[in-house]
Amino acid sequence: MVLLVFASRVPAYGAGPVAAPNVLLILADDLGYGDLRCYNDQSKVATPHIDRLASEGMRFTDAHSPATVCTPTRYSLMTGQMAFRVPNGGTVFTGVGGPSLIATGRLTLPGMLRSKGYSTACIGKWHVGLTFFDNEGHPVNAGGLDAVRRVDFSRRIQGGPVDHGFDFFFGTACCPTTDWLYAFIENDRVPVPPTRLVDKGSLPKHAYANDCRPGLIAPDFPMEEVDLVFLKRSREFLEKHVSQSPGKPFFLFHSTQAVHLPSFPAPQFKGATKAGPHGDFIHELDWIVGELLATLERLRIAENTVVILTSDNGPEVTSVVQMRSDHGHDGARPWRGMKRDAWEGGHRVPLIVRWPGKVKPGTTSSQLTGLTDVMATVASVVGADLPNLAAEDSFNMLPAWLGTAEGQIRPFLIQQAGGGARTLSIRRGDWKLMDHNGSGGNRYDASPELKPYYRPDHAPAALYNLAADPGETNNLFDTRPDIARELKAVLELSKSSGRSAPKP
Repeated sequence: MVLLVFASRVPAYGAGPVAAPNVLLILADDLGYGDLRCYNDQSKVATPHIDRLASEGMRFTDAHSPATVCTPTRYSLMTGQMAFRVPNGGTVFTGVGGPSLIATGRLTLPGMLRSKGYSTACIGKWHVGLTFFDNEGHPVNAGGLDAVRRVDFSRRIQGGPVDHGFDFFFGTACCPTTDWLYAFIENDRVPVPPTRLVDKGSLPKHAYANDCRPGLIAPDFPMEEVDLVFLKRSREFLEKHVSQSPGKPFFLFHSTQAVHLPSFPAPQFKGATKAGPHGDFIHELDWIVGELLATLERLRIAENTVVILTSDNGPEVTSVVQMRSDHGHDGARPWRGMKRDAWEGGHRVPLIVRWPGKVKPGTTSSQLTGLTDVMATVASVVGADLPNLAAEDSFNMLPAWLGTAEGQIRPFLIQQAGGGARTLSIRRGDWKLMDHNGSGGNRYDASPELKPYYRPDHAPAALYNLAADPGETNNLFDTRPDIARELKAVLELSKSSGRSAPKP
C-alpha cells in the first residue's frame, strides 16, 4: 500500500503544477481492495484514518499494482518500468538475495527528485535486491539461512536505496518478519548484526503467524513492533527536515511491514478488533497512517500536502481464505483471485489521492491506472523532464488527479502475475486478456486452501469482459478470438518496443 505526500503552497482546485512540493510515499504490503471500509462496506475492520483520507481526496476504483508480488511491483514503482523487461524481473528476493534489479545508471523516482533539489529518504522494507559480501569480498546474493551465515556484516552493502537515489535509508533488505535476515540496515551497513536464530517458540501462534522463516535475528530487532520502529524513524526524518531544512523539498518513502504475513500486531493493537490477529494488523496499519497524517498537521504542512495511498499487490492467500472462514471478512472483495494471481484480486488495489486545494475532496475516479504511473505523474507535478530511456511504462495521471482529464489517459495497461514474464495480462477498456493458462500464480488445483475455489479451464489463455463479468467467471477466449488477437498484438508490440508509454 502506498501513501504519497506532496507539500507546497497550492492554488485553487485544478490549477497548474506547483514548484518543489515535498513528497511522502508510504507503501503498505499485501493490503487488499476489500480490506478498507472506504472500498468495502462489508469490511470487518474499521479503518477511520484511511477512510478520512478518502473523504478528503480522490479514490481510484480501477488502480493496479504492476505485479502481483512484492519485488517486481517495487521495482516498477521506483523506476516507472515494468519488471518483466529486465533480467530476473520475476524474482521475489528472500534473506540476503540480490543483486538489485535496478541497473546502475537507471533513473529512479528518488533520483529524479534528487536532481530537482530534493532530500530523499527511504524508511522500511526495500525488497528490490541488494548485494551483501562474505569475508573474502565475494557477493552472497542468495536466500536461505546458510547465505545469511556467510555474510560479513562489517562490509558495505551494494545496490540498496542509497545507490539508487536515496540520501538516507533505514529498513530491511526484504520482508521484515519473514525472510531469513532479521536485522535493520542503516544506509549501506547493518549496525547491529544478527547473532542467533530467531526463537519462534516465543512468537504468537495462530493461523496468520506461520510465515516467519527460521533465520538469524539481531538483538535490537523487535519482531512484533517493526512497524513502530519504522514510524519512529519517519517521524524523526520529518521533524529534522522541517527544523533544519524548511526551504528544501524532501522525498520520504515509508514502506511498511503491515499487512504482510505473519500478522504480528504490536501489543497495544492485539484484540483491538473483532477480526482476529490479521484484523488487528490492518487496524495497526490504519493507526500508522493516522499518526503520519497527525505528524504533518503538527508540523503545519498538512494543508500543503498531497497524500496517495495504495498497495503493492492483493491480499495473501491465507489472510483471504482464513479471514473469510473465521470472520466473514474478504480482503479481495469484490474480485476473484488474490496475491500472485492475474485475476483482479491479485492486482486491483486501493489508491487514494489527497491534495488540499488541488484534488477535490470526496471524489471518485474510474481512470485505469497502475503504480508505474507514479513516476511520470510526480515528474509532472515537480516539472521534471523524463528522458527517453526512463519510465517506459509510466503515464502522467495528473489530469485525473485534478479532474481535468478528457476521457481515459491510458490506452491499455499490462500486469505481471506471479509467474513473471510468462504470465502477462493486458487490459484495454472493458476487455482483459490473460496471456496464459490458469491463475498465473497460485496453484488452485494443488493447494488444499485453494482447492474449493478451483475451476478447471483448459483454454490456453483467458479473455474477460469486466463490464459484463467483473467476477471473471466466463472465459470468452474461444468465442471472441478477434478481441483476443487484437489484445495479443498490442501486448506483443509493447514487449518488442520496450515500452507502453509514449516517448517524452
